[in-house]
Amino acid sequence: MRHGKTQWNLESRYQGAGGDSPLLPESYAEMKLVAKSLQNVDFSHVYASPIKRARETAFTIQKDLNQNVPISLDNRLEEFHLGKMEGMLFDDVKRKYPREFDNFRNHPDQYDPTEIEGETFQHLIKRMSSKINEVTNNFSEDDNILFVSHGAALNALINSLLGIPLKDLRKRGGLANTGTTVLETNNHGQTFNLIKWNDTSYLNHKVEKSDII
Repeated sequence: MRHGKTQWNLESRYQGAGGDSPLLPESYAEMKLVAKSLQNVDFSHVYASPIKRARETAFTIQKDLNQNVPISLDNRLEEFHLGKMEGMLFDDVKRKYPREFDNFRNHPDQYDPTEIEGETFQHLIKRMSSKINEVTNNFSEDDNILFVSHGAALNALINSLLGIPLKDLRKRGGLANTGTTVLETNNHGQTFNLIKWNDTSYLNHKVEKSDII
């Protein structure tokens, strides 16, 4: 699950792992809708990025699930480290770093974050996958695990788990704030099946452009 919508999401700014902004007041109401939609699922554990916007989302949902499910934070679930782009408006990044802007969004296999002092797709996928491997090795196939993280990071991770080539990571589209994607593995994480992509059917509003990354 991607975290709730923040002020910087609304303003179309890059947040990244080093940037952050407050969750919007309406995001807390949407988290309750998420929890309501998941109440019939018995969760064994919740794992979340420690960055505030994801952490608050995870703890809010965990509380509203009313299951006393354990929750843990892990920095391997953080958003991309976006270096100099963090805090900048999308339009300003497009003007100042046009190549990085275009490749990050449209050509992940060509993305080189050296100039902006950021993190590559390969490094992000490796660090996030290490957490997924750890979890799938320590839980059974009957366990349901909730991960709360960030839009760009989850998009890259999920598609990589599904075996999608790096150049095609963005072809499925983006992930919405408080959107849920469901994956299933029956062999301890060796392969995954996509059950549901970016579900927002439980929200009481139409998904807007600023909700998606």
